[in-house]
Amino acid sequence: MRIGYMDFSDKRYRFFEGTHEGKNVIWIQFEKNAEMIACLRSHTKARWSATNKKWYVTDNRYHRQLFNMPLQITGKAVLTQIHLLNLPEYKRFQEHLLLKGYSPNTARTYSTAFAQLLYVLKSHPVKDLTPERLRAYFLYCHGKLKLSESEIHTRINAVKFYFEQVLHRERMFIDIPRPKKKQALPKMLTKTEVRKIIEVTENPKHRLMLQVCYGIGLRVSEVVALKLRDIDSSQKLVRIEQGKGKKDRLTLLPESLLTDMRNYYLVYQPKVYLFEGQAGAAYAARSVQAVFKKALEKAGIKKKIGIHGLRHSFATHLLETGTDIRFIQDLLGHSSLKTTQIYTHVTDLSKAQIKSPLDSL
Repeated sequence: MRIGYMDFSDKRYRFFEGTHEGKNVIWIQFEKNAEMIACLRSHTKARWSATNKKWYVTDNRYHRQLFNMPLQITGKAVLTQIHLLNLPEYKRFQEHLLLKGYSPNTARTYSTAFAQLLYVLKSHPVKDLTPERLRAYFLYCHGKLKLSESEIHTRINAVKFYFEQVLHRERMFIDIPRPKKKQALPKMLTKTEVRKIIEVTENPKHRLMLQVCYGIGLRVSEVVALKLRDIDSSQKLVRIEQGKGKKDRLTLLPESLLTDMRNYYLVYQPKVYLFEGQAGAAYAARSVQAVFKKALEKAGIKKKIGIHGLRHSFATHLLETGTDIRFIQDLLGHSSLKTTQIYTHVTDLSKAQIKSPLDSL
């Protein structure tokens, strides 16, 4: 399974941001080489510009990931809504996120949350805000905007990052309390329900997606990011590259998946990603979620649960069969054992053996 992929880290390729015919593009420059041209065209819809004497592709998330270029944090639409007075601070905020090595998703989330504060401030300088004004802003988020606990936490974290990490004002948030997060138990499926979901999914590609999600315990973002080079069928291992928290980890490849995975490869012939969408791009996470939702309905399961429930079910079912919780922690990629311990509250194996005092009356 280590064949059929290409790595654009080859230093003969050079990539540049630019514009062409009024559109944002990525220019690709290299010395004329038939093999390199063939590889480029097999993975992208690259076009040749006779005027600029260079190849180019549309500047989008897929191509940036493929060429190992930094992802854009926010678009131009966000910048147009921020007052010119606060725009330098917003750019400084984003630069600090990049320097600190935050993941693209976290950087995008923080940038959006910080921008929301700047929209409200309009021409008032953000760096001149006092703790009292910040407190009033978060009360506005609670009372007027009716934001959820998690949304409030995100906004506090983003604003806290700006004042404490960018401006080095460590005591800005000492008097601003955080809302308590809801301690909801993870939703899960029984083994019978998981089996039904897989069985009713007739499309081989869609079925394998769900099998991988449950059988390896992956987040949907990790499923769509899987590359052929990450799968070692001889050692029965899967490498999860830069998962949540920017951590690499090794996890197990189930024996039962090998035949289905090989058959899938022969039929679909993916080149880079295990699951590819249009033009060889990684399959969209939302599309995988839609596959799960359709399978849930087809299986006649009424539970309100998302595809992340397959990961929760993987962990819970391992725990029920006596797998050491520290091993489950490694497979899931949790930094803290406390995160994994929530599954001890979900499994009904031990609870089923407990007898109510009523039974002994």
